Amino acid sequence: MRTNETAETGELALRPLSARSVVLSLLLGSHPPELPVKDLVRGVEPFGVGGSTVRAALSRMVAAGDLHRSDTVYRLSNRLLERQRRQDESVRPRTHAWDGDWEMVVITATGRGPAERAELRTRLTALRLAELREGVWLRPANLTRPLPTDLDPVAQHYTARPAAPARELAQALWPLDAWAATARALLAHIAEADGPADRFTAFAAVVRHLLADPVLPPELLPADWPGARLRAAYTGYQREVTEQVRARAERE
Repeated sequence: MRTNETAETGELALRPLSARSVVLSLLLGSHPPELPVKDLVRGVEPFGVGGSTVRAALSRMVAAGDLHRSDTVYRLSNRLLERQRRQDESVRPRTHAWDGDWEMVVITATGRGPAERAELRTRLTALRLAELREGVWLRPANLTRPLPTDLDPVAQHYTARPAAPARELAQALWPLDAWAATARALLAHIAEADGPADRFTAFAAVVRHLLADPVLPPELLPADWPGARLRAAYTGYQREVTEQVRARAERE
């Protein structure tokens, strides 16, 4: 059973530009994730978003719990710090050489409602696991990360060596061809994107797509896998935007 069906071959999930999306992008790409309001206002100027619009968006984001404000500095909330961590890991995943072992997570809790089950599925998918059958989740053990300890009350985890050929199992668990096709389409779109707003919406789609990359060992991937190229393109864009914000601040 494939659980990672987010990639849409030939269709790019480009979302409209908004003040909120630009502010979040700037803060998610900042380490530490905080910026003075004057830097945020400067940072959104290339995208055609006015200062009054940014300030109104910042007020709404504070009220919604997305941001915390201290004097004139805005910082990501704890909830969005987790999103930043996932985004960072999607751009720079921590891996090690694969020895053939697989992680296996078996759901042991019963009596959970639909909302709890859906939340757990979302968490396991974010951990780049895929569901082999109901309640049994797998992935190659090549990621350098522990499983969260708060999963212990609802699941048990093991190290396994499936009898099925590893490449066939990976193909069955993840839509690798569809993911690669969308990644190539994004790279082509980026090459033709003209103007700051168009490039921003394209790279926002790149980040969302990287979050769906299973980050498999190279030996399990199809030929000419575009994951590294997509990550390199986004890293270059992130560096470019950061340098632009810094240069505007230094000119003041």
